[in-house]
Amino acid sequence: MIVACNHISYLDPLTNGDAVVRAGRRPRFLAKQELFRIPVVGTVLRGAGQIPVARGRGDTSSLDRAKEALRRGEVVVVYPEGTVTKRDDSLPMEGKTGVVRLALETEVPIVPMASWGSQAVWQKSGKGSLRFGRPIWTKAGEPIDLFADPAAGRKPVRAITADVMAELTRLAVDLRDRYPRRWSG
Repeated sequence: MIVACNHISYLDPLTNGDAVVRAGRRPRFLAKQELFRIPVVGTVLRGAGQIPVARGRGDTSSLDRAKEALRRGEVVVVYPEGTVTKRDDSLPMEGKTGVVRLALETEVPIVPMASWGSQAVWQKSGKGSLRFGRPIWTKAGEPIDLFADPAAGRKPVRAITADVMAELTRLAVDLRDRYPRRWSG
């Protein structure tokens, strides 16, 4: 399966990976190539079989490697936004089309997964609140199978991507609205 996640914090791969592992699967993340150049981090990413993405270059090798992993029955985790959200409200931004193209080319469903709570801990602006006990919630939605509904697969790729992002936003809003008030400030 393909797991498409919102991206609100640098902790997301840990929390999303934990959710996939708890479901009995091993995640393969698409991660920006720059992370693979960091000593120790790059070694760990390569050793764990993560997939480097050369962003902004039109390089499709990461999608090719993800397709191979999916054909072997692996779980590929994608952050369709391509970066940690820049929105002040931490909701998803516009998604890139790679996750939908991957689903269309492999006929694998997309499982939307949203997280909430970690945006207060480690964001692009730096470390935030490290107060002990902060809950970080993760919720998976229903699979989006582009081949179960023939009309869905005929929509333009950008429209399907917008649908995936709308579902991620719906899940994130649900988590946000139920999140404990004492941790929301």
